[in-house]
Amino acid sequence: MPIYVYWGEDDFAIEKAVAALRDRVLDPLWTSFNYTAFPPDQADAVIQALNQVMTPAFGAGGRLVWLINTTLCQQCPENVLSELQRTLPVIPEDSFLLLTSRNKPDERLKATKFLKQFAAFREFSLVPPWKTELLVQAVNEAAQDVGVKLTPQTAELLAESIGNDTRLLYTELEKLRLYIIGRNKPLDVNTVTQLVRNTTQNTLQLAAAMRTGDTAKALGIVGDLINAAEPGLRIVATLIGQFRTWLWVKIMMEAGERNPQAIAQAADINNPKRIYFLQQEVKSLSLSQLISSLPLLLELEVSLKQGASETSILQTKVIEICQLYQRR
Repeated sequence: MPIYVYWGEDDFAIEKAVAALRDRVLDPLWTSFNYTAFPPDQADAVIQALNQVMTPAFGAGGRLVWLINTTLCQQCPENVLSELQRTLPVIPEDSFLLLTSRNKPDERLKATKFLKQFAAFREFSLVPPWKTELLVQAVNEAAQDVGVKLTPQTAELLAESIGNDTRLLYTELEKLRLYIIGRNKPLDVNTVTQLVRNTTQNTLQLAAAMRTGDTAKALGIVGDLINAAEPGLRIVATLIGQFRTWLWVKIMMEAGERNPQAIAQAADINNPKRIYFLQQEVKSLSLSQLISSLPLLLELEVSLKQGASETSILQTKVIEICQLYQRR
């Protein structure tokens, strides 16, 4: 199928997929003739891309036309839709059209429905920070791709340290691969601890300090995260995930549910063995405290997206949430 739609928030994974498609379609000697990328701010980018993809490839290999960060699957004028309907069914076999976007395609849109008939859609979503089992799976897959041998313990440590940042994961794995060149043994925990920055685990420690109302400790961890250049939005994403998990566990406990599998399913936790430890963490908390935390975290997320000072807003919201848990 000569048409591809890649979408999702994992920019690095999309970049790797685009590079793989480019290597597969194009002949290196003819790339300058057969490869065209259209940025989102270019006027009539879609129309120009459709015209370009209809041009037969020169020399060896195929032709690749890439619409970068297109909004075609979110909004599509009638004239563009007409051009899509006229062009897609007759694209030459050696021409490939690629559309990428961070946003999910709107299934209700006529353009999306039409593209579904001809295009292969592929999602590149970030793994939620609280889904530890999926994070470990992603670490193992990336390690196999890079050529680094891991033990179950080192895979878990990398997942805790890096979270769902795919670009950072590959960067750290490449660093570890260079460090162990010439050795045929799996990486040990000590090596990973010394070489890999542990910001995600620090964010989970921040959540734990907030849950206990320890303002001084929480602010100290915030300072460490900021000094380590950890993005504020990544911090708040991990916090929201952790507090959401605690809230669901507490809701199920208050409802009288005792089955770990049922609680795990409701809280979207893949490993029911974690439920006992989560129950102990929320045992002394009230449901109202956990419910009140999420609006504050969402306010924090909105403020960061609107360009507020990371240090100031993080400190303010951390103090407010800590005060919630100081009132037992």
